[in-house]
Amino acid sequence: MNSKRGFITILTGLYSFQDCIHFLAAIRKFHQEPIIILIDQVPIILYPLLKAFKNVTLKPAPANENTVLASRQAKLALYEASEFEQTIYLDSDICLLSNINDVFEYLDEYDFLLTEDVQPYIVKATNLLRGKQQELLPNVLPILQSVGLPLKEDSVQYNGGFMAFRKTEITKVFFDKFKYYFEIVKNNQDKLLLKDQGAFASAIASVHPKMKILPPTYNYLSKWQEAYNIQDEIKVLHCTYPYRPQYAKNITRSLYTRVFDRFAKVFLPNQVTNPWRTK
Repeated sequence: MNSKRGFITILTGLYSFQDCIHFLAAIRKFHQEPIIILIDQVPIILYPLLKAFKNVTLKPAPANENTVLASRQAKLALYEASEFEQTIYLDSDICLLSNINDVFEYLDEYDFLLTEDVQPYIVKATNLLRGKQQELLPNVLPILQSVGLPLKEDSVQYNGGFMAFRKTEITKVFFDKFKYYFEIVKNNQDKLLLKDQGAFASAIASVHPKMKILPPTYNYLSKWQEAYNIQDEIKVLHCTYPYRPQYAKNITRSLYTRVFDRFAKVFLPNQVTNPWRTK
């Protein structure tokens, strides 16, 4: 598969399997580029349901009993796993509402395309720390710095559910740094939650790739719709838990997905009850 452009996503465990079917249906409505799925803890008997969509390749994700940690580690491996010169990574709970060819076109000029988090200021990122959110607020930056993350007052939190990158030496260095800083997060779980945003922001702060920040219409988090003031058409709908993509739009509706959703109700575990979310 030596294609110039392609998509990649992560599927670790059965909790996101139904999301992933709708993700594939939405991509295929607007795009024909190849799609790679980094997959773990999904029975092989279910693989054909994913391969029913054209030009889908399944690759093993880094294995881990904790499906949330496995998905974090798969994100660290995106650079090696991608076989494309230009890659768009999307979380599998994303539903495209239009084509995003312009993202590929931007990659002719930039190393990285990202969207800021709904709450972009790292000094307010209590979501990265263990403990009571309000009490932690004055100490966010000191705690993150104390474990060795090179973050400053003006550092920004990006939402890693959408990113686009091209294969360059600087992008490779970025992902190496991302891994390095995530190890720090992993080794300080007494203070930090097992999230990748702090490590991601640290890698950006230390490598400074040539980046373009896209507006929230490219990573619209349905859970936080009250926080936005958007006039433009939403292109990328991120159906943050507990809002599922299969209820997002009629974009993915087909005979195949309707039959699959009936099957899913009976045979697949519910995303909302995923026990790893609370660990």
